[in-house]
Amino acid sequence: MKNHRPDWDSYFMEIATIVSKRSTCTRRSVGALIVKNKRILATGYNGAPTGLRHCMDLGCMRERLKVASGERHELCRGLHAEQNAIIQAAYHGVSINDAQLYSTHLPCSICIKMVINAGIGTVYYLDGYPDELSLQLMEESGIVLKKVEMSEQSPVVSPPLRIKGKHSKPAARNVPTRSR
Repeated sequence: MKNHRPDWDSYFMEIATIVSKRSTCTRRSVGALIVKNKRILATGYNGAPTGLRHCMDLGCMRERLKVASGERHELCRGLHAEQNAIIQAAYHGVSINDAQLYSTHLPCSICIKMVINAGIGTVYYLDGYPDELSLQLMEESGIVLKKVEMSEQSPVVSPPLRIKGKHSKPAARNVPTRSR
């Protein structure tokens, strides 16, 4: 019996895929992990805020209004998986500066702005997302973007794509903090 032990990127992406199964969105199930030094710091999936009714119970406002994917993000009850992972880390007082994000989908422009300001330097993703602004923001910030291709046995990570921009590091690292 041969033992298959996945590499770290495959391991984390498979966990992000499992996390996505908790999604309560009726349009798309997304899972995200924030990892630092090979340790999972936070997870998130897309769904309504804590204590509120879910879209799977109420129906999707975006479907009713015929809003296209990647547009009018504010017309949704739910939070995105990346947002929930960042919020979970903040809620528990966990620093995610210099961490990596593993997400089942390429982050939207709202999420990528949060990723930039949180100091996350690398984004791994499985599927794309129709948001051109997101790609422009990543390019300008210098975030390393890696698409993971899933195979029957395990994911295959493409070579890193260093998006060259004005910043060699994510913008959040260059922002001075205000003293009180």
